[in-house]
Amino acid sequence: MTAPKKKKASINSIKYAFKEIIYPRRKILFLGLVLIVINRLAGLVLPAASKQLIDEVITPERLDLLKYVLIAVGTAVLVQALTSFFLTQLLSVEAQKLIAELRIKVHQQVIKLPLDYFDNTKSGEVVSRIMSDVEGVRNLVGTGLVQLIGGLLTAVLSLFLLINISPSLTAYVLIPLGLFALISMRAFKYIRPIFRERSKIKAEVTGRLTESIGGIRVVKGFHGEDFEISIFEEGAYRLFNNVKKSLISTSIITSSSTLLLGLASTGIMGLGAYRIISGEMTIGDFFAFTLYLGFMVAPIVQMSSIGTQITEAFAGLDRMEELFKLDKEGEEEDRNKTLDRPNGHLVFDQVSFAYEEGKEVLHNVSFDMPAGSVTALVGSSGAGKSTIAGLTASFLQATDGNISIDGIDLKEIELDAYRQHLGLVLQEDFLFEGTIRENIIFAKQDATDAELQNAIKSAYVNEFTDRFDEGIETLIGERGIKLSGGQRQRIAIARAILADPKILILDEATSSLDTESEALIQASLNQLMHGRTTLVIAHRLSTVQKADNILVMEDGQIIESGNHQQLIEKQGRYHQLFTYQSRI
Repeated sequence: MTAPKKKKASINSIKYAFKEIIYPRRKILFLGLVLIVINRLAGLVLPAASKQLIDEVITPERLDLLKYVLIAVGTAVLVQALTSFFLTQLLSVEAQKLIAELRIKVHQQVIKLPLDYFDNTKSGEVVSRIMSDVEGVRNLVGTGLVQLIGGLLTAVLSLFLLINISPSLTAYVLIPLGLFALISMRAFKYIRPIFRERSKIKAEVTGRLTESIGGIRVVKGFHGEDFEISIFEEGAYRLFNNVKKSLISTSIITSSSTLLLGLASTGIMGLGAYRIISGEMTIGDFFAFTLYLGFMVAPIVQMSSIGTQITEAFAGLDRMEELFKLDKEGEEEDRNKTLDRPNGHLVFDQVSFAYEEGKEVLHNVSFDMPAGSVTALVGSSGAGKSTIAGLTASFLQATDGNISIDGIDLKEIELDAYRQHLGLVLQEDFLFEGTIRENIIFAKQDATDAELQNAIKSAYVNEFTDRFDEGIETLIGERGIKLSGGQRQRIAIARAILADPKILILDEATSSLDTESEALIQASLNQLMHGRTTLVIAHRLSTVQKADNILVMEDGQIIESGNHQQLIEKQGRYHQLFTYQSRI
C-alpha cells in the first residue's frame, strides 16, 4: 500500500510544481530560456571558428582572415558572459523569492492546523518542515531547470552538427551515451525516496535537538548530558547513512560517465586519426567534431547533477503536499455563524470526549455557565478538568454531545469570531522572547498606551517593572527565563486583561505565585472576572470559594456541583478535599 501512495504524491507534486510554481513564473522562465538559448548558441561559435582557423587560416596561411575569426570568438565569449550574468541574477533572485513565498505558505498552513497535530509533532520537526523542506524547490525556478532545458537544447544542436561532420563517428558516440542515460534514470528513481527520508530524519534530529536545548536545565539537573549526546549521535549517524546511500548512487553515475565517455573518446581518437590519414576527414573537421562532442556530452553529464537537484526539489514538494492535505482548524462547512456581541452563556449538554478512539476521558458531562458567572472545576489530576478547558476554548471538539454559547452550537461558529472573545491564563503560560511590553500587547496589537498601562497596573506588573532599568521594555529571554514564576504569571494576566475577553479560562492561574504575589493579583483576578463568563481550574480550593458554581470531577464525570457552602454541607468529595487542604 505504501508504494502507490508515494506514486500518487509524486504525481500531485508534479501537478503542483507546474500549476503553482512554474506557470505563474512563465514570463521569467521564458526570458531565462531565451538567455540560455543565446548563451548556448554563442558557445557553439568556438568549434565552428576552430575549424575555420585550422582549415582556412592556418593551413592555407591566410592571416588576413585571422581577425575575423578572433572577432567572432571574442563576441561569442562576451555574449556568453553577459547572458550568464543576467541569467543568474534573474533566476537566482526569483528562486530565493520562491523559497520565501513557500515558507510563508507552509507556515500559514501549519499555524492553522488543529492542536492535535502539534501535540503529536515535535516543535523542531515543525520548524524543519517550514524552513528546510522548501529549500530544494528553488531549483525548479532557479538556474537548475533552465540549465536542464538549455543543456538538452545544446546537446540536440551539437548532435545535428556532429552528424553533419561524420554520421558514423556520431553513431559510435551514441552507444555509450545511451547506456549512461539508462544508468542515470535508474539511479534517480532510487535516489528520490532517499531524499524524502533525509528530510524526515533531519526533522526528527532537529526536533530532539530543539527539545534538549530548550530543556537544558533539566538535562543538566539530572546529569543527562551523555544521554542527549548519545541520542544526537544516533540521529547524526542515521543522517550520515542516508547521505551515504545517495552518494553511492551519484558516484555510480559519475564513474559510469567517466568510463563510458572515456571509452567513447578513445574510440574517436582512433577512428578520427584513421580518417584523417586516409583523407576522409580534415584536421579542422576532427577538431570541430571533438569540441562539438564536448558541447553535447558536458550538458548530459551536468544533467546528472541538475537531475539530483530536481529530484530533491520534488522530494520536498512531496513533503509539502502531505502538509497541504491536512485539514485546517475550523474549516468545517457548518462553521458559518458569527458572534458580534455575545452574552457568554455557555452550556455543556451530555458532552463526551476521547483523545483516542474507544478511550473516553469525559463521559456525558452536562453543566450550565450563565453569562457573567464563575464556574470552578476541582478534582484529582487526570479527572478531565483541562479537557473541559480545551473544549471551552474550542481547541478540542466534543466526540458526542453539544457545547453552545448563547444557544448557538459552538461547532457552527467561525473560530475567529469565537476566539476574539476568549481570554486564557494558563498554569505554564507562554511568554515570547522579547520585552515585557511586547508580551502584554500580543493580546491586542493596537492597544492604546492608556489601555496598556491599565492592564499593567491591574495585574501589578508595575510592582516589579518599576525596579528594572528598562521598565516594561526589559528583555525577558526565551520563554521569560529571566523572570520569576510569579512575574511571568502576572504578565500573562496583564495580557488577558488587555484582551478584554467575554469568556475567560483560568487554568491554575495562581499556582506559580508565592503568597505575596498571590495576594497582589487575587484582587485583580476578581476584577478581571467581573462581568465575564469564567471557567476556573484550581487545585488550591481556597481560590475558588467565591465561585458561583463548583464542579467536582472524578474519572471524567461530574460527581458533585454547587457553591462552596452547599458542597461543604453535603460532606462529600469536595468537603473531603477542602478539609484535607485546610489541615496542610
